[in-house]
Amino acid sequence: MLEHIPAWLGAAMSGLRAGADKLAIVQLGSDFETLDLSSPAFAHEGRLPPRFTADAEASEGVSPPLVWSTPPTGTERMVLVVEDPDAPAPQPLVHAIVWGLEADAGQLAEGAIVADGAGDDTGGRDVGRNSYLREGWLPPDPPRGHGEHRYAFQLFAIGAGAGDPGTTPGRSAVIDAITGHVLAAGLLIGTYSREEDAPVGPVGIGAPA
Repeated sequence: MLEHIPAWLGAAMSGLRAGADKLAIVQLGSDFETLDLSSPAFAHEGRLPPRFTADAEASEGVSPPLVWSTPPTGTERMVLVVEDPDAPAPQPLVHAIVWGLEADAGQLAEGAIVADGAGDDTGGRDVGRNSYLREGWLPPDPPRGHGEHRYAFQLFAIGAGAGDPGTTPGRSAVIDAITGHVLAAGLLIGTYSREEDAPVGPVGIGAPA
């Protein structure tokens, strides 16, 4: 993965980034309400603890916990898309997709974004494909020397009439399905980089004083 890119090459690519203007929340417009989206593990625009990244002590990082406010009346499902707009690629790197979260769920537990095959056969929650065409959480893995990367956790409250993106959907299918049906959206940014000094710790909601 990207940790094997040498620092000199990462630095040479530092100006090559997909761009925040290509994030799903930007592409879907702004004619919707705002959801409060946060995490008990990190603050907005704060650094992700390593356990959620490819630098985790275990073989692979887990997805972070998320908490959100009550969605608007008429919400039928929630959809989560996590992207890295600082990836050295033409498009943001997709780290996770979760389709069909229950409208009143209010939270997603740590480590909850994992491969689930065809998902819930009752038409409920379905974990989609990341940019590596795998289901589940793709741990942040920025190239050494490339600088700080932002990881955009984007949560959408979806109303009636949304399309069906199919099982284990990818980003394009999800965007096509929810365009015109977003009632509210929330944005939470976590950051991560390699070979740069930065504080690491539980600085988000619920962190010890």
